[in-house]
Amino acid sequence: MPSPKIAPSILSGDFANLGRDCQKMVANGPEWLHVDVMDGHFVPNISFGPMVVEAVRRSVPREQVMLDCHMMVSNPKKWVEPIAKAGGDQYTFHFEAADDVQGTIDLIRKHGMRVGLAIKPKTDIKEAFPYINKVDMVLVMTVEPGFGGQKFMPDMMPKVEAIRAKSAEIDLQVDGGLGPENVELAAKAGANVIVAGTSVYKSADPKSTIAKLRESVTICQCHHH
Repeated sequence: MPSPKIAPSILSGDFANLGRDCQKMVANGPEWLHVDVMDGHFVPNISFGPMVVEAVRRSVPREQVMLDCHMMVSNPKKWVEPIAKAGGDQYTFHFEAADDVQGTIDLIRKHGMRVGLAIKPKTDIKEAFPYINKVDMVLVMTVEPGFGGQKFMPDMMPKVEAIRAKSAEIDLQVDGGLGPENVELAAKAGANVIVAGTSVYKSADPKSTIAKLRESVTICQCHHH
């Protein structure tokens, strides 16, 4: 099983002081920062784009944390080069947005980034099967993408199980409404990368929340075998 990774979502951060906010969050010891790029087309909301990703990267250098860019955009190929130049480490694009999935994967690799493939709640997980061995990570959305603070959908867990059954090695990410109350459910299904927004950012002690989330994943992984 790949190692547990906790990825706080900066969508829950302080946009007016984003650089300092990211530095503060990285001091809490997460493996990744989850960066939600939204274009107002693929999802009904606009968050930020490459310029903000670049500013975040300046605040938190690569050796401190990995920038995990979740690209909720309707033209995934278009943003590969700008995000690579901005300092993104992983580029996760939506299956539903790509007219050429393999071509998008190849382009991301060409620009030296890790590749993630994201699946919306209504998408049949079988659609992702042909690409499991071609990507570094699959993201199973546990909310309808576009806004933070939504309720976790436990009925997405069979999708997580289906991906994990196909690959013991792949990073498997869940995103949407994750917190201490449901992380075990996700980890038992096979998820090892946990995107946490509100649950970490609104916590009185983000550092211990991140540690607890990681510990839950670790324990569930031991039981998984």
